[in-house]
This record gives sequence, C-alpha cells and structure tokens, in this order.
Amino acid sequence: MSVVRKIKLGSQGLKVSAIGLGCMGMSSGYGPPKPEEDMIKVIHHAINSGVTHLDTSDIYGRHANEILIGKALKGVKREDVQLATKFGIKVGGQFEISGEPEYVRACCEASLKRLDVDYIDLYYVHRIDKKVPIEITMGELKKLVEEGKIRHIGLSEAGPATIRRAHAVHPITAVQLEWSLWTRDAEEEVIPTCRELGIGIVPFCPLGSGFFATGPKVVENLADNDFRKVLPRLQGENFDHNKVVFERVNEMAQKKGCTPAQLALAWVLHQGDDVGPIPGTTKITNLTQNLGALAVKLTPQDMAELESMASFKGSRQPESLAAHSYKNSDTPPLSSWKSE
Repeated sequence: MSVVRKIKLGSQGLKVSAIGLGCMGMSSGYGPPKPEEDMIKVIHHAINSGVTHLDTSDIYGRHANEILIGKALKGVKREDVQLATKFGIKVGGQFEISGEPEYVRACCEASLKRLDVDYIDLYYVHRIDKKVPIEITMGELKKLVEEGKIRHIGLSEAGPATIRRAHAVHPITAVQLEWSLWTRDAEEEVIPTCRELGIGIVPFCPLGSGFFATGPKVVENLADNDFRKVLPRLQGENFDHNKVVFERVNEMAQKKGCTPAQLALAWVLHQGDDVGPIPGTTKITNLTQNLGALAVKLTPQDMAELESMASFKGSRQPESLAAHSYKNSDTPPLSSWKSE
C-alpha cells in the first residue's frame, strides 16, 4: 500500500492527503452515472492507496453522489477520511442559489443523513448567493461548527472581498477554485488573498477536465449531457490552438518520463504545501496514474518552461456559468439584510 503524504490545508488544523479524489464524475457531469459497485471499488482503492480527502456535493447526481460515498464508507474508520461536501445550488431545473440560514441548516442535516456520518470535515458554500450578505450565511455555518456537525468551513468560487468578509465571521479553512496549467486567473487576487489569511487552496479540474489526460481525443464520443460539449476551449479555433499547446506539453512530459496528466498535476502540486488538488476519475488505472504525479520532480526552470508554453485559448467555462464565478460573487452589505 502506497502512502500519500499529508498536507496541512489552511491554518485551522485540517490535514488531508496531498492529492484528493473529486467524486462528481461518478454520478454526473461527464455523461450518465457510472455503476455504483465499480465506483465503490475506485473509492476503496483510493483510500487504500492513502487518498483520504474525498470531495462531493449535494448537487452531484441530485444527491446520488453523497449516497454513493456514504455506502462506500461503510466499514471505513471515520477518522481515516476527510469528507468534503457542499451546499448552495438548489437541486432542480434552474441554476438557483441560496445562502439563507434555514437553507444552510437544512442542507447540512440532509447531507449528514445521505453520507450517514455524524460530522462533515469540510463544508463548502458551493456558490455564493448574491442576494444574501455572506455574513448571514457564515453565521449559520458557525453555529453548525459549534454544534459539531461540521469541522471546517470552505468557500467555492468566491472572490477576495467575499473571502475576507466570510473569514471575519469564522475562519475559512479552504477555498475551492479552478486552477491548472490552463486556468490561472485566480493567481491574480484569489490565491494571494488565501495565502495572506492562511486559507488552504483546493484546485478542481487540475487536469483541465480531462484534456491533459487524453488530449484532443477528449472530445470524441462525449455523451449529450457531458458538460465538456460546451466548454469554449474545446470549440472551433480555440480547440485547434489548444491541440498544438497540448503537443508541446506532451513533448515535455516524454522528456520527464511521465504522462501529460502527471506533468500537469505535478505543476499544481509544486505550487505549495497549502495546495491540495482533487482530480476526479472513475477508473482505478487513472487514479494510480494520478498518484504517480507525486513522484514527478520539477525544477524552477521546468515550471517556467511549462508556464510559458501553456498559452491556452478560450474562457474556462460557458457564459451561462460565468455569472456565478468568483468574479461575480460579491454580496450585499450586512446592514442591508432585511432592513427594509
């Protein structure tokens, strides 16, 4: 059994495996849900390999992903895993977000039942409700910490101002954001803010939604409900340009004796000991390959070379989702709350 090293995620005492496991794709996002029995085997293999940080959300598979993880954790020592889940995006037709206190509590209680656990290690605000002051949402989360239902609070897709305001109510342990060789805009303000405040960083899509794993072939045979069908970077001229960039990354990976996916993941891992990426996979072979990235050593020159060649074209997400990104996450002032 290989042991994945642990890192301190933020300054609030949470320790997680240096590589986590993003579980969304097991139930949604990348086509139809995968067979439950197979996914439980992947989760068990991850835990046996030393991956203790499991990431899910109540929205993934419309609750199905949390139920799956709950089943997978039967017989696993609770203290051996760090369980992260999220709330905030309402399960239903429209992309509706709520940070109302009653909703916060109801979601937490429901997630605890689906996961069949007594507490959640890291509970994220999945998307920020721009109608509710962040202090109001955080106030309820703080109560849940005091009640022992959650251990740590996280934010996902939150901008610097929102992070600061939230952190002033109760320390934020981690901020989840998209960060990879092909998505680096968070380096401007969000990541420096996290580091100033002692907040851990959890990059999702560290493999570019599979682009670094399979290259241009990633677009072949996509299911109708695979969100990558609408990714701007995988369309038209953007895609033609990005295929060329991938080949350059691939050439460097061959020189380093690793795969492009391992090289891309190693780049994220080399960003610091406060960074714990959560690549997702539904296959044991891919999971094993991802863990191989821990052995890839990159010099400062390697990092600079990689960064200079990784000039990808196209926005990181469709326009419909940009309205809910960290760049649009400011909330009203606390003084405005129900004062009318």
